Amino acid sequence: MKSKTKARVVGINHVALEVGDVDAALEFYGNLFELKLRGRHDGMAFIDIGDQFINLSPRRTQEPDRARHFGLVVDDREVFRQALQRQKGVVLLDTPGLDFLDPWGNHVQVVQYDGIQFTKAAGVLRGMGLEGLGKSAEALAELEKKGMA
Repeated sequence: MKSKTKARVVGINHVALEVGDVDAALEFYGNLFELKLRGRHDGMAFIDIGDQFINLSPRRTQEPDRARHFGLVVDDREVFRQALQRQKGVVLLDTPGLDFLDPWGNHVQVVQYDGIQFTKAAGVLRGMGLEGLGKSAEALAELEKKGMA
């Protein structure tokens, strides 16, 4: 057996967002999507996303970001867009997709689950109440090309 010299990245466990006020951030993001609080520790809050989470940290130190961002996957991007348009403190960015700056300057790009190759295990989807959430033909083709469909 060949000796392993490098680890393989399996996924992303969580994303940490620096915000000015954790309670305000919980309210803001709670108005955009169904929010399940995993817990709080040392002034931080942890929002569950099935088998992943977002860490809200109260120590925002940098200017708003235009290039550095993270992608959030939702079941319905248009429902998310409508909720986003009702929020104060949001800056919608002029992009082909759905990108915004939250009130603390974090750049978030929102994509819809069925249109991308990112996939949750059936048990995770079931636990999230999202069983039956499918993929587009294009997303399935991307996965098939990699031997993952």
